[in-house]
Amino acid sequence: MTQFKVSPATEQFVKKQHRMFINGYWLSSHCEKTFPVINPATGLILTHAAEGDKEDINRAVIAARKAFETGPWPRMSPSDRGRLLLKLVDLIESHAEEFSEIESLDNGKPKSVALAVDVPLSADIFRYMAGRATGIEGRTKSFNSDLLAYTLREPVGVAGQIVPWNFPLLMAAWKLAPALATGCTVVLKPAEQTPLSALFLGELIQEAGFPDGVVNIVTGFGHTAGAALASHMDVDKIAFTGSTEVGKLIVHAAANSNLKKVSLELGGKSPNIIFPDADLDLAIPGAANAIFFNHGQCCCAGSVVYAHKKIFDKVIDGIAGIAGKIQLGNGLDPTTEMGPLVSQEQLNTVRGYVDEGVKSGAELVIGGICSMGDGYFHSPTILTDVQADMKVVKEEIFGPVVVAMPFSDISDEITAIAKVANNTKYGLAAGIWTKDVAKASLLAQRIKAGTVWINCYNVFDASLPFGGYKQSGWGREMGEEAIELYTQTKAVTVRLR
Repeated sequence: MTQFKVSPATEQFVKKQHRMFINGYWLSSHCEKTFPVINPATGLILTHAAEGDKEDINRAVIAARKAFETGPWPRMSPSDRGRLLLKLVDLIESHAEEFSEIESLDNGKPKSVALAVDVPLSADIFRYMAGRATGIEGRTKSFNSDLLAYTLREPVGVAGQIVPWNFPLLMAAWKLAPALATGCTVVLKPAEQTPLSALFLGELIQEAGFPDGVVNIVTGFGHTAGAALASHMDVDKIAFTGSTEVGKLIVHAAANSNLKKVSLELGGKSPNIIFPDADLDLAIPGAANAIFFNHGQCCCAGSVVYAHKKIFDKVIDGIAGIAGKIQLGNGLDPTTEMGPLVSQEQLNTVRGYVDEGVKSGAELVIGGICSMGDGYFHSPTILTDVQADMKVVKEEIFGPVVVAMPFSDISDEITAIAKVANNTKYGLAAGIWTKDVAKASLLAQRIKAGTVWINCYNVFDASLPFGGYKQSGWGREMGEEAIELYTQTKAVTVRLR
């Protein structure tokens, strides 16, 4: 299977026949079709997964609807739902080794990164939402002595969830945890590039004792299974993480069917602003981590560096020094710091952006094409001498490529920097590096982004909401705000006399 060893449990799981999880059963697709799952480090087939389509989505939605309307799930107390979520947390943590190996084989990321980030953050969101399950409350209203009014927070119903390939387990957890805490039932469609960790999670959901039909997992392609889920008339809410272009298709599908509720976590082109008074011992590795973490395949990646001209060369030299030392390789190799991109398609996309940037006049400081066998590897890359109208500056590359531009002293600094930072259709995240906390705080208020990090980057917690402004999406994942995505409010008024 690979030149690097994985645990016997992981090897056994990967080699098995991978079916869909519908109504508590593991089923082949209705047409018996499968598709190959590729190891991006080698370009070789790992295994095959069931290729679900519209009919399989329909089977899963029927199961989810039955579980929501007539099964034990809607009658289960919030504390019992919380206990099931905590049992799932224990199972995730006890299988951390398998999850990290599966993510490395399927996505390409280093096993060490999955073990340190993806798995614990996945467990954490389920743990956090287990506690939230008992805190979903309405309010009483007093506006007339003859009337009693109160509000109820109720689960929205059947939730369709479509997750991406960059953090396969974590994104599934971000979606599933709040939906289950509120009492919704779910049809989950993992990315076709990375279906394995969601299927393994499905086995643990079954082991934890969730009622049949509460969680259903349909593997397949976006244009078939994903489109069918987004347009299904009996799905009450659709949640999607992925590109802005596909997000717009999701919105159209929802609007043209039953006008279901929609939440979207989409693309980004996040600025990283480094002022001349910044602590460069923090800012330089912080900026490097902002773009090179997870191979740059992060929607919130700090893919544009704006550094003051006094420190610009030092910043670029520092980031380049870090980039040049990053060890590329198979994610199962313990010395690997950056694995391959997820697919040949993604590698071609990233290479195309870099080539186009250089042809447009950008300077390639470091990086570019990387030849490492048949895997989908791309070196950490820095482009300077870029202009604001270049594609590499305006568009999301979704790879380990950062563009960098200097800025000069300006009289109205905060206004000017905010204008530059906001010169994008996206608004997911931003970073600010300065010792002047007052200036950073004022700038943070002016930047149109859902997350602003000051003197840090890529800091996440289950209690912090995450989402975007503008074309970076609708709604917020994590935190108490995520509960709002899966509930609706009902007002009840009672005449007392």
